[in-house]
Amino acid sequence: ITSVMQFDRGDLTYIFSVANEMRSMVRTVGATDLLKGYVLANLFYEPSTRTSSSFIAAMERLGGSVIPIHGVQYSSVSKGESLPDTIRTLECYADVIVLRHPEVGASEVAARYASKPVISAGDGVGEHPTQGLLDLYTIFSELGTVDGLHVALIGDLKNGRTVHSLARLLRLYETRLTFVSPDTLRLPGDVKGQLLDAGREVRECAAVEDIITDADVLYVTRVQKERFGDMRDYEAVKDCYTITTELMSRAKEHMALMHPLPRVGEIQYDVDADPRAAYFRQMENGMYIRMALLAAVLGKA
Repeated sequence: ITSVMQFDRGDLTYIFSVANEMRSMVRTVGATDLLKGYVLANLFYEPSTRTSSSFIAAMERLGGSVIPIHGVQYSSVSKGESLPDTIRTLECYADVIVLRHPEVGASEVAARYASKPVISAGDGVGEHPTQGLLDLYTIFSELGTVDGLHVALIGDLKNGRTVHSLARLLRLYETRLTFVSPDTLRLPGDVKGQLLDAGREVRECAAVEDIITDADVLYVTRVQKERFGDMRDYEAVKDCYTITTELMSRAKEHMALMHPLPRVGEIQYDVDADPRAAYFRQMENGMYIRMALLAAVLGKA
């Protein structure tokens, strides 16, 4: 699993149905032995809290075990080992490899050299396919549908790999999409082109106030400090959007406020009490989606 572009609507329906089963199982009995005896290698070249933890929790709730590799400066990578060699080594011990890497396309390179399943956990500013899947699953869970919705994606759309994956998935549905960002952080042209080629209605603007009353989904992202070469550029845009209770008072009564997290000020803490604030339910959904994906790639779904 290296890109959301590999999925069609039938695939998504299947994945979400398995995720529903996983959610029901976890809430009923907590865990299963479906993947007992299987091992996951969790290889993270970049920091992670949610993605890493949810993959570990997903594997352990399915009865499997995990080799956690975080901070590759403490691994043989620091000795100059190549990604292909690292992947080939880990698959000697594990049945599936989850990879986060700072370079776009790294997961595709890993998959090319691997004989075991590889799941991308994000590659640079490229994609984050499992996050895109859990985000779409959350929209279904919160609103019951995706077709016919107006989805607004807000913040760092240039560097936000979660935005890139979700937008590409939304091209498969009859959605209206508005991208809200400063000029310097606009959605990449290739992603926008894929949406237009799919017949989606796409709009770009600079103010949340322009869409707050009409949006069914607000997908808010942080401005990614680590992607800026010049901190002056970051300082100029870091506080460009803040979701407040006053702003939410103008939003639809039935809508979803989402964020891939971590947040660094884009959504004020007092908004958390709003029943439309879905971001922590979104995080929980990530475990169910990743349980479904692990079972599927290992032929146990």
